[in-house]
Amino acid sequence: MTKTNQLSTSTPMFDRSAYIHIPFCEHICYYCDFNKVFLEGQPVDEYIQSLLKEIQLTQALYPEQEMKTIYIGGGTPTSLSAKQLDVLLKGVREQLTFDDRNEFTVEANPGDLTQEKLQVMKNYGVNRLSMGVQTFDDRLLKKIGRKHTAADVYETMKFLEKENFTNVSIDLIYALPGQTLESFRDTLTRALALDLPHYSLYSLILENKTMFMNWVRQGRLQLPEEEIEAQMFDETIEAMEKKGRHQYEVSNFALTGKESQHNLAYWNNDHYYGFGAGASGYLGQTRYKNHGPIQHYLKPLRENQLPIVETEELTRLNQIEEELFLGLRKKVGISKQKFQQKFQEPIEAIYGEVIQRLIKEELLIEEADILRLTKKGLFVGNNVFEAFLLSEKE
Repeated sequence: MTKTNQLSTSTPMFDRSAYIHIPFCEHICYYCDFNKVFLEGQPVDEYIQSLLKEIQLTQALYPEQEMKTIYIGGGTPTSLSAKQLDVLLKGVREQLTFDDRNEFTVEANPGDLTQEKLQVMKNYGVNRLSMGVQTFDDRLLKKIGRKHTAADVYETMKFLEKENFTNVSIDLIYALPGQTLESFRDTLTRALALDLPHYSLYSLILENKTMFMNWVRQGRLQLPEEEIEAQMFDETIEAMEKKGRHQYEVSNFALTGKESQHNLAYWNNDHYYGFGAGASGYLGQTRYKNHGPIQHYLKPLRENQLPIVETEELTRLNQIEEELFLGLRKKVGISKQKFQQKFQEPIEAIYGEVIQRLIKEELLIEEADILRLTKKGLFVGNNVFEAFLLSEKE
């Protein structure tokens, strides 16, 4: 693979999705490694205008026909004022071609939403919210640095129901420090009682440059044993299935027809724009990343230059690897026929021995045209994905 800080001007036109990053937070969670900064004292208005300029500059070079999905994440997008949200969403809709029947998601935190902010989002076609709940245990919420409580979650859900906004997903985290099976079961029960169309559940991953990682290194943080984490994962799948939320990806569960179309674009290895500080995108055969620090992001845009810090030209082998890594995250797995159509070579010719070994280890299932992970394979997915790494030599 080749790395530069320029996008290829020969990037072909595709239907694409767009990820838009709002890095501002009113509070920094102890486990979070996403690109974020404290809201207070930040040049928020300039950031919004610069982000819209980035969209304009990118569209001039790499136009799209119609956006499949739009996803505004963070950070905390709802930390913006209603007026700032209006400026942002108005600009996005003016510059990106989008059918209101498609999925338009904004991330939100419990307690951040107001009627005015929600109305602004509705005005510009936002039709899905993704809320960071994490747990219903107030003790754990405080321990992981969240500023909301379980009561805030219920209040926000009641408000959304009153406003007839029902297309809501919530994120939960399990294997939190000090979390017992009983506490997790209570969270799972209370989450499912909300009867939402979509749930995302992630095991806690310790990331560098987070307070949690520092505390673990200092011996100040105790995490549940791996056996407990595995049981939490198993019980999640069972509870979700009983409530009709099918597992369509390693960490995601939904009613049929309510799967996250934006995230499916990632797992289907589709192309997408990444706008905003620290955002990543994928156009043609190029993956790219923007500057993360706010001022580093703003500086090139003041000079009408794209804020790209790095691009990566994917080789054929890189593309094959990513097809496997991403596709196997989906419960339906990978179609061998589609793989051969895309890469002009049977998957067995490249991965025959690996596939047979993983089947023997009960991590992979082969069903006619489909290769997919077993339940055991889904839990240790990253270990399985490593088996599909290829040499750079073709």
